[in-house]
Amino acid sequence: MKVKVGEVTRSVFYAPEYVALSQNFFKDEGLAVELQTIPGGDKTMTALLSGAIDIALVGSETSIYVFQQGANDPVINFAQLTQRDGTFLFARKPDADFKWDKLKGSTFLGQRKGGMPQMAGAFTLMQKGIDSGKDLTLIQNIDFANIAGAFASGTGDYVQLFEPTASIFEREKRGGVVASFGLESGYLPYTVFMSKQSFISKNSDTVQKYTNAIQRAQLWVKAHSPEEIADAILPYFEKTDRDIVISSVKRYKEQDTYAVNPVIDDKEWNNLLDVMDNAGELKERVPAAKIVNNSFAEKAEASVK
Repeated sequence: MKVKVGEVTRSVFYAPEYVALSQNFFKDEGLAVELQTIPGGDKTMTALLSGAIDIALVGSETSIYVFQQGANDPVINFAQLTQRDGTFLFARKPDADFKWDKLKGSTFLGQRKGGMPQMAGAFTLMQKGIDSGKDLTLIQNIDFANIAGAFASGTGDYVQLFEPTASIFEREKRGGVVASFGLESGYLPYTVFMSKQSFISKNSDTVQKYTNAIQRAQLWVKAHSPEEIADAILPYFEKTDRDIVISSVKRYKEQDTYAVNPVIDDKEWNNLLDVMDNAGELKERVPAAKIVNNSFAEKAEASVK
């Protein structure tokens, strides 16, 4: 069975996905996965809704946006990949004595409004007593793909970066990581595999096989070292040095970023709703039961060892 999958970006943050491909876990389930990168949550969701892809790997907030618009064929979250925000606060100068108050009066190069990185960032700042609308100059009109380049060219005192960019910038002496938004914002169904209800209904066997492969990959990542994981995913990062990939994986593993099973639990979902509500992006609290189907994940967790 051929399955077309669209990921919102190519990132070490999604290591278990590439492990499932490189270790032939999808193939073992009888699936031929065709992976493409579609930059931007809005573009990834458009591809899913139009049928250009069967499954999307994207922030779970996008499924809520679709639901809020009253979709006849809602997008259903069926397997969680990451359970924390994947961004780090990067300062133009390394700062071993960093305190969050140092952000006050600074220029902060943030992420796109309404996306999970930006919302998790704003949620963290709120918890630290910082009003991102008043206490600092917030820049968030730069496309996701261009944020790192803008910081490198001199924009901002602080920037919100994913790996491996943070490790690359540290090596290039452009500054240093001073805090983790993933640790500060708590557990979230941050990046999730999702599909339209109609696809899931017609292809439940395929969705189960897909979820089984993801569970195998998650257990593999849990059991292996950053070096072994880096070697497994390097074919998907041909332009990135091995030691940078190792550094990135290590940072994510140490803060428990990769989910160890695909189940989206209620506590994580409610934290997601709190983060979205704080950002002013939630019309109403959408119960998980409306757009989360854990049956595939629960079956995979029980059967895959």
